[in-house]
This record gives sequence, structure tokens and C-alpha cells, in this order.
Amino acid sequence: MIDPILLVIIFVVCTVVGYFIIRTVPSLLHTPLMSGMNALSGVTIVGAITAAGVSLLNPFGSVLLSQILGCIAIILAAINVVGGFMVTHRMLKMFDKKEKEDK
Repeated sequence: MIDPILLVIIFVVCTVVGYFIIRTVPSLLHTPLMSGMNALSGVTIVGAITAAGVSLLNPFGSVLLSQILGCIAIILAAINVVGGFMVTHRMLKMFDKKEKEDK
């Protein structure tokens, strides 16, 4: 098994690195970048489903707590995915209106 403290350290390092990477992105690119990256939350959904399923095999942990946390992760990631696609659709709709007005 992997040590939980190691996982927390990896999470903190990834958070800091991600913050510094996103901080350098110009403000004009934030909306397209974030709407595209929100679609990657589908990976979070698959990870949450896998984690909730693996928790059933772990005889030492709390199955109910793992299932509750897994469900919360799935719900939040699904909201993020839907929000990302809504932002993308709204941006594309703005460009579509300009084309119709020109014709």
C-alpha cells in the first residue's frame, strides 16, 4: 500500500505547480483554457468510481465513508464537466451570432 502522507505530499506539490502554471497564462486565454480543461474532469469521475469500487475490497477501511466520499466526488466532477461544456457552448454561440449578422 502507498503511504497516505506521501499521497498528501504529491497532492500539495501538484497543487502548487498547477497554480504557478495557470498564473502564467494570459488573461485572454483563461476562458478557452478552462472550458477545455473542465472536460478533463471526466477523468475525475472515472477515478472516483474506481476509488469507490476499490474501497469495497478493502477490509480495513470504512466502506460507507468511502462510498459517500466517492459519490460526492462524482457529483462535483459531473457539475464541473457540465459547466465546462456550457461555457464552451456559450462561447461558440457568441461567434455564431456574428456570422449570421454579416450574412
